[in-house]
Amino acid sequence: MASLFTRASSSRASSPLTARSISHSASALKALPFFLNNLRTGTSSADDHHDRKMLRMLMFGKPGAGKGTLSARLVKKYDILSLSTGDLLRQHIAERTEVGRQAEEIVAQGNLLPDDVMLKVVTSKLDLLHNKHWILDGFPRTLGQGKLLDTHLHNQGVPLSLVVNLDVPDQVILSRISDRWVHLPSGRVYNMSYNRPKVDGYDDETGEPLTKRPDDNPEIFSRRLTQFYASTSPLLSYYASHSKSARLVTLQGETSDEIWPKLEAVLRGSFQGLRERAETPPWRRHSLSDPFLTNKTNSVASKSTGSG
Repeated sequence: MASLFTRASSSRASSPLTARSISHSASALKALPFFLNNLRTGTSSADDHHDRKMLRMLMFGKPGAGKGTLSARLVKKYDILSLSTGDLLRQHIAERTEVGRQAEEIVAQGNLLPDDVMLKVVTSKLDLLHNKHWILDGFPRTLGQGKLLDTHLHNQGVPLSLVVNLDVPDQVILSRISDRWVHLPSGRVYNMSYNRPKVDGYDDETGEPLTKRPDDNPEIFSRRLTQFYASTSPLLSYYASHSKSARLVTLQGETSDEIWPKLEAVLRGSFQGLRERAETPPWRRHSLSDPFLTNKTNSVASKSTGSG
């Protein structure tokens, strides 16, 4: 397989400012480079040094590469906040904020959320986290979103500091999803290669039948992989050659357990101020916005955005 950056260099730029929904659907996955700058007008060198030591992170990887698993481990072990764009959108809708009402009206009409609306959803929280370590999940994914986020972070003096690319071989992920079975009521996941159920085809806890996820098949994986290379490779190519503030690190491995110590080493080496949690409050394990959400709002937002 051609390398990621070989694919990146041959990718063609997508059209500017495309709108999309908050879901991780196939529509409008057209991501292009940020222009990142770590200058803050009127700040001291001490402030700049402090800013460079704050973790402001994006994580990229192919579908099934383990982004969610590794992000959850980081948030559980370290004093890091994980911001999910889907959760933030649902929070805005639940609280009936101006941008929440605007977003709800747009998706109710079956339209995609414009980039400027998505930016407002995300930066409403980022602007409160100048002295916090964070990982941003689900944003940016388009050229318009990347440019808008870059400009905003530059103006705030808080540019990205780390971009992690999880490089897991295609055939490993394909084998992983082909062998995966789930117990849908509980969400328990089994794999016939390394985490078999006690009785093939049945959940260990309930004895109920296991099922396959609809998208766990080679044809759908191939389409999602094509979308990944088209949308993400140009971003990674840019970070590798042009970014002045965000360090790009590619971590190779076949499992999350194999990649985890490498990821920890990167964070410990670059962000010495990152503290381990003495105790992990349940509400901080997933998202900054989780405690504000209601089941009703989650259901409405999932239907509106096509997530879930």
